Amino acid sequence: MQRLDDLALFLTTVDAGSFSAAARQLDVAPAVASAAIKRLEAQLGVRLFERTTRRLRLSEAGERFLPDARQAWQHLRDAEQALDADAHALTGTLRLTLPSNLARSHLLDWLEDYLAERPAVRLEMQVSDRVADLYQQPIDLAVRYGQPEDSRFIALPLAPDNRRVLVASPDYLARHGKPGSLTELQQHACLLYRLGDAVHDRWRFDLPGEPQIKVRGTRISDDGDVVRLWALRGLGVAYKSYLDVSRELASGELVQLLPELPGELAPVHLLLIHRQRLNPALRELAQAMARFCQQL
Repeated sequence: MQRLDDLALFLTTVDAGSFSAAARQLDVAPAVASAAIKRLEAQLGVRLFERTTRRLRLSEAGERFLPDARQAWQHLRDAEQALDADAHALTGTLRLTLPSNLARSHLLDWLEDYLAERPAVRLEMQVSDRVADLYQQPIDLAVRYGQPEDSRFIALPLAPDNRRVLVASPDYLARHGKPGSLTELQQHACLLYRLGDAVHDRWRFDLPGEPQIKVRGTRISDDGDVVRLWALRGLGVAYKSYLDVSRELASGELVQLLPELPGELAPVHLLLIHRQRLNPALRELAQAMARFCQQL
């Protein structure tokens, strides 16, 4: 099988008329060009050029080989361009996992708009707060809260500055009043989130000393969207990612409590496990999703 760079040197030499001219065009030494032609001739078992001290011309065998060589080279260029197009266009099956609340509040609608202009994509989506095993399950991309625990993941930032906020409905506050401090918050009904076997009943804040408070409540769910719905129904105080409740805060359906206290960071990343999947199309998807998240 011929080396591709040898074939390129053969075609360039034909068009340029000499080894030295071909070498200049391809930015290689003349000796490299000459060696490539000799190697190609040895592989084919024929002389491709008739060489004299004054000129270089194709041999009879070279004349016969030239059309097929040009056709083969063009096929290779077409294949390269097709691969490049695939890299720059989102195509095929996209297997995606999204956290429940963020998916239902924002990303499902956004993805439909984004993919409407990319009809070649077949979408397989998993919406769950359970942490999928990206090595065991057939998943290409995962939107995750928090810092990636596995350094082997490729993490593209979507909302690196996102934080948690304390929220409650106006109805709940009318009945129970607003907490004026973290100490008073402990007297309120808090809506708790479970991830795996751990119930998140210690709420952390970005304050000196890394303070945290232990809260209590009678409602616990492993689905973040259920916690949001409980808050909307006036059942208690929730400690949610800002992105999860931005619409409700803007509409007044939920009210932020103790806004002077910076909540715990809850960065959002788009994770990939295979570096070969990180092509321009997926970078564009991540950048577009990041722009969307920053507008929320």
